[in-house]
Amino acid sequence: MTELLVATNNPGKLNEFRRLLATLPARVVGPADARIALEVDEPYATYGENAAVKAAAFCRASGLLTLADDSGIEVAALGWGPGVHSARWGKRDGRDADRLLEAVADAPDRRARMVCWLALAIPVEPDPAIELFDGVLEGSVAVERRGRSGFGYDPIFEVPSGQTTAELPDHVKDRISHRGRAVTAAIPRLRELLAKTAAEVRLG
Repeated sequence: MTELLVATNNPGKLNEFRRLLATLPARVVGPADARIALEVDEPYATYGENAAVKAAAFCRASGLLTLADDSGIEVAALGWGPGVHSARWGKRDGRDADRLLEAVADAPDRRARMVCWLALAIPVEPDPAIELFDGVLEGSVAVERRGRSGFGYDPIFEVPSGQTTAELPDHVKDRISHRGRAVTAAIPRLRELLAKTAAEVRLG
């Protein structure tokens, strides 16, 4: 079976991608499965550029069709930040969600959105070809952590139903989440590329 590499070292994110991509005729693998030890800087001001540079690097290292994402939370009370800096914002001490709660404190405007840009790197010479897909989930910042599922900002991101994404069953979260929407947009192209790869293998 064709392998599809997801370029993340985050176990929670890799598990989520495996669920989201489960209907594809491919074995979804992470860097450890592909025996790749690679850290890629995300220096750009846009999600798309950060996702693209990561996908391209892992695609070159593996020779595999590769997906990488850059995602973040954007909060009205923080001038629609931290945005592309979301991962680095809490990386210092692993308290990303708690630090965001502290930052908004008693802010009257708790509107927020989760944003995902997904880069698909296709192994061609001389450099991987990159295609981009995106997804957005509108919501708000909860007043406290709730729920045990998910990772990152899930316990404090509240959807219009009043639940945090950490309180949602996986199948519900996967359907409505920013990452789920980006993957849904990418699925038709992935199916096309995987079918082409399988045909090439058969013709050998």
